Amino acid sequence: MLVLTRKANQSISLGENIRVTVLGVEGDRVSIGIDAPKEVRIFRSELLDDTMRQNRESLASANFSAGFLKKKTESGETG
Repeated sequence: MLVLTRKANQSISLGENIRVTVLGVEGDRVSIGIDAPKEVRIFRSELLDDTMRQNRESLASANFSAGFLKKKTESGETG
């Protein structure tokens, strides 16, 4: 991980077309602005992590249900 120190109104560039600017700092909160092309998807990491966790849980549940139904079908059980 690259660690940089920036002051308010200072920026970093990611590639040729993304710029991240520190807009301000208040206590332990940092406001940043991101200039990027519309096709670049930007997410808050904690929301992305939570969505990925929920998707994994749903997939595990679906796999369990599919396995359960397959066993019931193979054994000739119904209902």
